Amino acid sequence: MSRVPGWLGRLGSELSRMGERLDERRAEAERDDRGDDSVPDAATGSAPHPTRDAAHAAAEVPQVPVTRPENGGGDHVPPPPAYAPAIAARPDPVAAVPWGMRVAAEAGWRLLVLAGALWVLMRVISAVQLVVYAFVAAMLITALLQPTVARLRRHGVPRGLATALTAILGFVIMGLVGWFVVWQVQENIDNLSDQIQDGIDELRNWLLNSPFHVTESQINDIAKSLRDAVGANTDQITSAGLEGVTVIVEALTGILLTMFSTLFLLYDGRRIWEWTTRLVPAQARPGIAGAGPRAWRTLTAYVRGTVIVALIDAIFIGLGIFFLGVPMAVPLAVFIFLFAFIPLVGAVISGALAVVVALVTQGVFTAVMTLAVVLAVQQIEGHILQPFILGRAVRVHPLAVVLSVAAGGLVNGIGGAVVAVPLVAVTNTVVGYLRSYSREAALRQSPPPHGATAVDVAPVDPTAGKT
Repeated sequence: MSRVPGWLGRLGSELSRMGERLDERRAEAERDDRGDDSVPDAATGSAPHPTRDAAHAAAEVPQVPVTRPENGGGDHVPPPPAYAPAIAARPDPVAAVPWGMRVAAEAGWRLLVLAGALWVLMRVISAVQLVVYAFVAAMLITALLQPTVARLRRHGVPRGLATALTAILGFVIMGLVGWFVVWQVQENIDNLSDQIQDGIDELRNWLLNSPFHVTESQINDIAKSLRDAVGANTDQITSAGLEGVTVIVEALTGILLTMFSTLFLLYDGRRIWEWTTRLVPAQARPGIAGAGPRAWRTLTAYVRGTVIVALIDAIFIGLGIFFLGVPMAVPLAVFIFLFAFIPLVGAVISGALAVVVALVTQGVFTAVMTLAVVLAVQQIEGHILQPFILGRAVRVHPLAVVLSVAAGGLVNGIGGAVVAVPLVAVTNTVVGYLRSYSREAALRQSPPPHGATAVDVAPVDPTAGKT
């Protein structure tokens, strides 16, 4: 028998054993990957290796990552055991904050930004206070004179001539009124001082004989306190007198700025407004362009109505104190006219001034009659004149008027009190218009209704069902 077939047979058996060993090692690797070394290989039917059983029986500890080249050469980390506790994922920090706190924080930092911007604006205004006051006064005067310019333009007068005539006439009238007040004060100052001294003596005698049981020593103590207060403030009064030159220079500068600003606002106000609107972003420009004319109409109505009401107050209260014999009736009437531009508070101050002058010059009875005249005129003004003249053009609640006047006075004195109410009225008009404009813009940009919605919003003819 030939030896070649036997050699081939041994080679074949060796190859078969090598294949079985490779399959066994492959099965071991798969069991190691699954973490299950106790299950025998299904393909070969071989039992578990004794070395692996001993290792598993020795200790159940986490296995160190094993590097297996046949699996790509990477580190293998076994999964956690089944008895390990489940760890909940941490929530998103934004979702963990309550909704109300998030809204408050969003509103809070925006309010802080607005407050900072307002503070910077106030600092800038205080740095150029004279210029701001002059421009604000020019806007108020322009609101008063602009209807006259428009009326002259409608009658065919050129714009430049109409502006010049109106501005010159307005400034001449205001200058004459100021000169007349100063002249009246200078003419009556000597008589007024004598009347004040006589009125003080009469008031002293009345207090001594009054049922209030005021003694002469108490009156002397009050007079001594007043003299001491004046003596203690002598330095301040002297320094104020020395600063009078600076005040006069600033006043003249402010008057010139007001005149020039008024002249250019009357002549070229529309083009100035158009240039201002070009500074606004294009997306907000239509709303601002629509709010501007409405704000100007509100300011014009406020100034004209206030002037008419102040003029009526000054005329009737001036006539009343003139017939009662109160000295300087005309200057007091002018002061009443000027203080009427401070709503509510100005009327009280000017009326109190007239009553005090009547008290120290004519006695208690004349002061009481002056008070009655002032209260009667102010009641007619508050209940009849203001609602009829101002109407719905200036819709500001009385509480808003009082708070705005108080805030304006605290921030910037008399000038702030004068500007506060027209500023609030204009702001109210602008905010209301912008709110309605944004609502209409949102409706225009929304898709048109269709289907059942279109049927619901379709206009209905009220006479369709009538026969």
